[in-house]
Amino acid sequence: MNTDKIYAEAIVNEYSKKSASKVVALRKLDRAAKMPALVFTYTFGVLSALVAGTGMCLAMGVLGGGAATFTALGIVIGILGFAGMGVNYPLYKRVLGRSKDKYAGDIIRLATEIAGDES
Repeated sequence: MNTDKIYAEAIVNEYSKKSASKVVALRKLDRAAKMPALVFTYTFGVLSALVAGTGMCLAMGVLGGGAATFTALGIVIGILGFAGMGVNYPLYKRVLGRSKDKYAGDIIRLATEIAGDES
C-alpha cells in the first residue's frame, strides 16, 4: 500500500472544486421543506408559553397587585396561553404538510434520479 499516493489523493480532494451533488441538493430541499414548520412551531410555542406565564403571574397576584380584576384577567390570559400550547402541534403538522406538498414534486424527482443513478 502506497501511503504517499493516498496522502496525495487526499490533498487533491481537499483542494479540488466540489460540484454540488444530487444528494446535497436533496438534503437542502428536505431542509427547506421542514424549516418553515419548525420556525413557526418554536415561535408560536414560546409566545404561547409567555402568554400563559403572564396569565399565571396575573392570577397569582405577582403582577397587578392581586386585585380581583387582574386575577380574573390572568385566568383568561392563562387559558388562552395554554390553548395556544395545545394547538401548537396540530398547527405544526398542518404547516409541515403544506410545506411538504410545495416541495414534494422536486424532492420525489430528485430522489428517483438518485435511486436510478445508483442501480
